[in-house]
Formats: sequence, structure tokens, C-alpha cells
Amino acid sequence: MNEPAAVRATFTQLRTFEAVVRLGGVGKAAVALHLAQPTASTQLKELAQAVGLTLFVPHGRGLKLTEEGELLLAHTRELFAGWRRFEEDAAALRGLASGRLRIAAVTTTEYFLPELIGPFARAHPGIDIDLAVENRDAVVRRLERGDDELAVMMLPPQDLPLQRWPFLENPLVIVAPVGHPLARKKRVRLEQLVGEPRLTREAGSGTRAASDEFLAERGVDWPPRMALGSNEAIKHAVIAGLGLAVLSRHTLGTSPERDGLIELPVAGFPIRRRWHLVWQRDRKLSRPARAFLDHLRQRLKSQGKDWEMPTLL
Repeated sequence: MNEPAAVRATFTQLRTFEAVVRLGGVGKAAVALHLAQPTASTQLKELAQAVGLTLFVPHGRGLKLTEEGELLLAHTRELFAGWRRFEEDAAALRGLASGRLRIAAVTTTEYFLPELIGPFARAHPGIDIDLAVENRDAVVRRLERGDDELAVMMLPPQDLPLQRWPFLENPLVIVAPVGHPLARKKRVRLEQLVGEPRLTREAGSGTRAASDEFLAERGVDWPPRMALGSNEAIKHAVIAGLGLAVLSRHTLGTSPERDGLIELPVAGFPIRRRWHLVWQRDRKLSRPARAFLDHLRQRLKSQGKDWEMPTLL
């Protein structure tokens, strides 16, 4: 019987290679992997020598993946996916005493998702939980790569084979600083907002996409004046009088006026959206993921919010 060919590339080298491609640079990958940048560069060089391929070529101030690099990337991600399946199968043999739950979520969920995960984590102390919080575009890329089993977002992509469970309301509202002239009105027409500066999240945000879609459907031209990278930055900018913004009501807390914000009574608002939990339709979920979904459904059911969940594999 022929022995399998020796593997000269190491798992560490492949992990560095994948991180460089995913994060867009050696420096960023080194930071994410807690490596010195020269160490990451050396690993890339040794990997190229091990596989006998040119993986990158210089491109501007960075690197560009070659066709040979694309080939290695595809097999590397397939290898990592296989390893994750092994971890899940091993966890299944051990039961829920141990295992790993991998979730990606868009940034606005940081206002409520920890409260949903917390009771599950306390009930299953042996399960490690990896929670990646990114904007919507980054979460979609993670889904495409299969980095996570579950993802939480408002606008799931339509071009991926996903199961979607709309499990929580997400009303989007217009916020202004306390004392704003429009706050004194009982009803504000949408057209009255156009003269006000509009503050938005960055391109790739689900909240921005939903509000842009809402305005376009109504033929209202209200272009952004300023884009900011977080909900907290937007809230502070609104309080400072720099403009108005569309935000999820989840970001406002129980007493927004105490914090210097007020929700405006704008016609057509709130925009009714829901948070979705999504997962790959053709992939069997691990026991920790299935247990988390069941835990969340039971919690929502106890609150009278028993929305139908898709069938699990």
C-alpha cells in the first residue's frame, strides 16, 4: 500500500496565509494572530517554498493573490471547514459538557445579544462561545466562508442558501437631540427631514441599507451628510447637534431623553424590520448550535413570542 505523501506545509502557515487574504494584509493578519509581522512574513515565504507556488505578487503597497494562491486558498478553507466538522463531531461525542458555538452578528446586536447568550452560557459552562461582531458586509463574507455556524442580522443575503429565522422585532426610528424644533411637533412629515443633515452608518451597514431602501421607495432624496462607523458615534454626533439619524430602537436604551436623544414622530416610522438568525441550509448544525437555538426559542416562547423556527437538519 502506498503511503500518503508527506505534508510539508504546516497548519500555522496555512492559518497565517488565510488570515492575510481575509484581512487584506500581512500587518493586519499578524495583529489578529498575535504574531510579529516579520514572523508572519516568514511563514508566508516558507509556505510558498513548501508548496512550490507563487502565492502573492506585489500590488501597490500591498500584495495581490495569484491564481496559484487562489487554488491554495480554496483548499485551505476546505481543510479548515473539515477541521471544524471534526471539532463538532468530537463535541457531539462528548455531549453538551463541552464544545464550541460560533456566532457572527452585526454591530447593532451588541445592545441585546449578550443578554440572550448569557443565560445559555451560564447553563452550559463547558461550551466555548466565539462571537464575532462586524458590519453586515463582513458578516455576509463570514457566512460565505463558513467561518460561523450561526449569524444574526437584519437583512440576510438572498443569494446564499440559508435558513432564516426572524426571531426579534427591530424597529428603526428617527432620533434627534433633545430640544430640536421638530421634537415639539406631534407629527413630522418625511419631507421635513430633508433640510436637516443626515447622519448614517458606513456603507455595508444593514441599518443604512434599510433606511436608504425606505427613502427610495417613497421618492425622498435625503443624502447622508456624514457617515460614522458605530452606533455610539452616531448617537454622540446627534446629541452634539450635527444632524438626525435613523437608528434601531434597540440602541436607545430605556430612557433616551436622559441621554440627550429623542425619537421623532415621523410619518412612516418606525420602519418595521426583524432580526434574523441564519445558518447554512445544507449543513448539519452542531449540538451546541442546536441547543442554543432551542434555548432561545424556549425563552421567546415564555415571553409570548413563539415565532416559527425553520426545521433543523
